Amino acid sequence: MTKIIDITKSLEQWAPLSYAESFDNVGLLVGDAQTEVTGVLVTLDTLETTLEEAIAKNCNLIVSFHPIIFSGMKKLNGSNYVERVVIKAIQNNIAIYAVHTALDNCFTGVNAKICDVLGIQNRQILIPQKHNIKKLLTYIPIENAHRLRKALFAQGAGNIGNYDNCSFNVEGFGTYRGNENSNPVIGQKGELQTEKEMIIGIIFEKHLEKNILKALFENHPYEEVAYEITTLENTHQQIGMGMIGEFENEMSEIQFLTHVKKHMKTDCIRHSKLTDKTIKKVAVLGGAGSFAIEHAKNKGADAYISADFKYHEFYKAENKILITDIGHYESEQFTKNLLVDYLTKKFTNFAVILSDKNTNPIYYI
Repeated sequence: MTKIIDITKSLEQWAPLSYAESFDNVGLLVGDAQTEVTGVLVTLDTLETTLEEAIAKNCNLIVSFHPIIFSGMKKLNGSNYVERVVIKAIQNNIAIYAVHTALDNCFTGVNAKICDVLGIQNRQILIPQKHNIKKLLTYIPIENAHRLRKALFAQGAGNIGNYDNCSFNVEGFGTYRGNENSNPVIGQKGELQTEKEMIIGIIFEKHLEKNILKALFENHPYEEVAYEITTLENTHQQIGMGMIGEFENEMSEIQFLTHVKKHMKTDCIRHSKLTDKTIKKVAVLGGAGSFAIEHAKNKGADAYISADFKYHEFYKAENKILITDIGHYESEQFTKNLLVDYLTKKFTNFAVILSDKNTNPIYYI
């Protein structure tokens, strides 16, 4: 029996909710996590037609890219489409889970899928995320250090880029004296104890903190565990917004625009003035990406693919980069396939269905 919580935990192993931007609203938005799953419908947006599709296909969980509840709700009386969707979901016992910027910031998420579709290689995060890395320092008797390190590594601590099991260790002497209520593992209460100890320094992603602390307390011999946790200013090179990479071969700007139009399945591309330069290094960012124009320029991209640029933002190209607006929906359309592929591999005892509804609210003539 698979419950909704099993699905959400799996999704959060891939795209932890801590990856999401502070303004976002991700996770289980509607429904009981302990409900047994009958089927999962994957969609970009959760609309009333999406609910009808879920009901018709016996899916009681909708995994949506965009959150249907984005800002605070003070009433729930069906006065707009958001309220009507939430009411209908509750009436029909359908849960709604949103991934949004948690998957945007994932190294194998939205922007990686765009790169796959376009054939962009040698990828790196365009805007690495800050404040995602934490550091643990703890002090432990030398003979217990190996066991603790092993336990912390097993929980995901000590991963730096392409390396794992990373730690820094310094031998020294620790002192302590327990009061009358203490029960020291080494030494006697009321007596000053000097013990050969090791300082273990190890980093971890912030969403792992609960498991890291559990491993620390379970594998540390002392009655009172001395430790410090700090949040680092370092950026995480595999978590963040957008991606930048390269095509295998250079192409002209017209060839590039034709290539993007074909593979991203869009009928309309808005772009800045052609620069008469060849295109090889390309930055991408699914959804509204005007905030990243300068990042793409600073990293030497020949072109930047995103959506929702305003009139004056095209001037920011300054003949240094080709800004390419392919449309919000079009830039994220393959995210549904990405989610279906992931869930289908993880769960085989119920249907994971790709929604056949086009939820793009923008039309072209």
